[in-house]
Amino acid sequence: MAARVVVGIDGSASSLVAVEAATREARWRDADLHLVHAFIWPVMHVPLGPSALGPPEGGLRNMADRLVAEAEEHARKVAPDVRVTSAVVTGEPLTVLQAQSRTAQLVVIGSRHMGGFIGLMVGSTAVHLTAHGHCPTLVMQAPGDATGPIVLGVDGSPAGARAIEFAFAEAALRQADVLALHTWTPWNAQMPAPIDPAMPYAGTPGSLAEREACLLSEALAGHQDRYPGVHVERQVVRQGTREALIEASRTAQLLVVGARGRGGFAGLLLGSVSQAMLNHAHCPVAVVSGASTAR
Repeated sequence: MAARVVVGIDGSASSLVAVEAATREARWRDADLHLVHAFIWPVMHVPLGPSALGPPEGGLRNMADRLVAEAEEHARKVAPDVRVTSAVVTGEPLTVLQAQSRTAQLVVIGSRHMGGFIGLMVGSTAVHLTAHGHCPTLVMQAPGDATGPIVLGVDGSPAGARAIEFAFAEAALRQADVLALHTWTPWNAQMPAPIDPAMPYAGTPGSLAEREACLLSEALAGHQDRYPGVHVERQVVRQGTREALIEASRTAQLLVVGARGRGGFAGLLLGSVSQAMLNHAHCPVAVVSGASTAR
């Protein structure tokens, strides 16, 4: 099966932005672009054809076909050389796109779709896919800085290892730099071994900061060897993770985080940091789950 990038479309301005981003991703990856519209109306048992009193081109099914045709035309304007396929799939967006993610390199969506709930800053489709998708999910909630780096949130967790691999691979495709950012506070840092067993919480001055710097180096080890053309800047800051990543996203072209990492609560499929990025980042956000594969 050919590699492919999937994009969810619903006729909104947000989904057209996603189509543009997905088309570029497909071109970079030498992959097919697959446009998917989740057609929920048959499930709700409503009439799909044109009304007897309306024009023959009316009706929900014809509207869905027009949405797909418009998205195809938009994609071909962005990259005429990318092979484009499309499908109108019966079902609600969450289930349809999750199923599509099983055979995709990447799923791209807008930050708000028609299926989003009023009052949520980021659509329910985006939250669901980043937690349950079978491949990385790229959410286009802000344009980002096209000349900026890819900001990578590194926490040293096993779940975050796939996010690191995705960020380096993406940087190589985009010919972009990587800003690997690791944050810590005395409340979430991994405690170093004590000097005196009688004082298990005591260490030498600066030992926490040194340990966190080593954690970042260890997490990135080997990736620069596999991607020698990617320039990496490392930053270790004593600051809350959400605040630091949101600030770094102001000048980034993409922010990459894991779905869950160190400090996540058992039972939550999407970590608090990932959710905060989907709501507040100033650039597109790629969320990579521990079970994802950036093929």
